[in-house]
Amino acid sequence: MINNEQIFQDLKKFKLPDNFRGKNPVIVQIWWVIQSVFVAPSPQFMYGWRRFILRCFGAKIGKNVILRPSIKVTYPWHLEIGDDSWIGDNVVLYNLGKIIIGKNTVVSQNTYICTGTHNFNKVSFDIERKPVTIEDQVWLANDVYVAPGVTILKGAVVGTRSSVFNDLPGGTVYFGSPAKPQKSRIVD
Repeated sequence: MINNEQIFQDLKKFKLPDNFRGKNPVIVQIWWVIQSVFVAPSPQFMYGWRRFILRCFGAKIGKNVILRPSIKVTYPWHLEIGDDSWIGDNVVLYNLGKIIIGKNTVVSQNTYICTGTHNFNKVSFDIERKPVTIEDQVWLANDVYVAPGVTILKGAVVGTRSSVFNDLPGGTVYFGSPAKPQKSRIVD
């Protein structure tokens, strides 16, 4: 039974931790403008241009990484992508904390990788960041959600419209919300 006097959250008590974004607020705003003006409207084939811009803002981007123009990166200084990986259209990298994507990994269109959450057990609704690691040779299919703090190990496949709330062992195909193992990944 809920007590009507109980206070579950009081957003007036919320305070963003010092240096939470990892850069000066002016740099953050400049990044968001640059992303809107120079990344989003860039032609599809300008992968090198998008890699260059992200690197200028502190992202560690490997060789031959394909970044579609419609990606959204909250804070590039919290992003690492290994060689030969592909990041699809409309992917959101909500990286309040570190996102590490390995080599030869595919993050397909409309996927949302999230490193931020709130502590709902505190009245002040404190914001938290938890890193996400997606290892080498992983495929996140269309419209996958990856929750804060998750690690997906080498060679895993996460099927379309699946949600990942816990770490996933490698070499396995997963589907569902929450994502559950379906079968081993067998390569010819």
